[in-house]
Amino acid sequence: MKTFIIGALALLAPFAARTADFSWREHWPTHHVFADGTDLGLMLKYQYDVDRFSHDGNLYENAQSFRRKELGFFVKKKGVYDAMGLFDFQAKVWLDVFFRLQTKAVAGNDLGAVRVGFTKTPVGFEGNTNTGSTSFLEASIPMQAIYANRRVGVDWALTRKRYLLQLGYYNGGNLQGKLDGRMVAGRAAWTPRNDPGDVLHLGISASREVPYGSTDGRGRYTPPGIRLRAVPEAGLATTRLVDTGVLAVADHVDRRGTELLWIGGPWSVQGEYLDARVKLVDKPAYRAHGWYAFGSWVLTGEARGYSGGNNADVVPKRPWGAVEVLLRYSTLDLDDGPVLGGTEHDWTIGANWYVTKYLKLQANYVRAVSDRRDVRADPRILEVRAQIMF
Repeated sequence: MKTFIIGALALLAPFAARTADFSWREHWPTHHVFADGTDLGLMLKYQYDVDRFSHDGNLYENAQSFRRKELGFFVKKKGVYDAMGLFDFQAKVWLDVFFRLQTKAVAGNDLGAVRVGFTKTPVGFEGNTNTGSTSFLEASIPMQAIYANRRVGVDWALTRKRYLLQLGYYNGGNLQGKLDGRMVAGRAAWTPRNDPGDVLHLGISASREVPYGSTDGRGRYTPPGIRLRAVPEAGLATTRLVDTGVLAVADHVDRRGTELLWIGGPWSVQGEYLDARVKLVDKPAYRAHGWYAFGSWVLTGEARGYSGGNNADVVPKRPWGAVEVLLRYSTLDLDDGPVLGGTEHDWTIGANWYVTKYLKLQANYVRAVSDRRDVRADPRILEVRAQIMF
């Protein structure tokens, strides 16, 4: 794969080299715009993590490894269409693979954008943020447990300066042949303040998923089920502190979310509440819920980015980059009736150094407290990450 990446960059390099004021720090040769406006480019994201665990009763082993090795291509024409294909060579899974058409290009009026393919589902503000632009190394525990991630389907989105509407229908699980089922989902957000460094975002989302059963090669049928679980906000952790096990037979699962983001110059606050209700056949329904909130301060004065209803990275304005400090609290309750999935709450202190718009260094310290079936586990985790992304 290394040879492939080097070759792709070499093919793109001559286009950027034609620019007299080209800077390797500020502009990498990752795409080329043709005369008709078609933009063809390469996407890459490498993340290397180091995790150190303590106070865990030997539950975890210290680890260091690549967290993600993503490579893909995109093609787009502004105001007309865009398409992309992205694969993670570390997890060996497909990520976003889609084609999106702007209705204005065919209808004359801007009625939103229609997208077909394998994409993220709407319930989960933090989950819909690019994994290279997240404020912390890992998603919060309620997001891990309740967010449905990606599905195959079609969605429509209407994005305006003061609001966002999104509707989707998904049928077919994911590109790895798992999570088969159908889902309808929607999201709405109001942004009464939406300018660089001055954002107020208030949103709601909901979905209903009907999972399908599966049959293996020997003809054995497994009925549809839902499983909610989370690791203690460390990507290299191998043991989950809270886990419902498989809830079967599942008729459907309803997910709901409310979201808030405020950005005021270098300060920002973000929070989200999520819950899931699993309707079981011949059993009482099961309900899980959780929330998180965090605050951020960019010491160097820049503001967090925001575009199209999602977060974006801080773009440094100084030659030596931008520095951000953060504090997050998250909580998740998977205990309901006879299902003892456990409870957990985590405190995370974070620091980010945006060296350039392509390079980022991150550090988190996580203090987790969990209780499942009267067994407590309270690990502490120091984790650092080096990331290159374009």
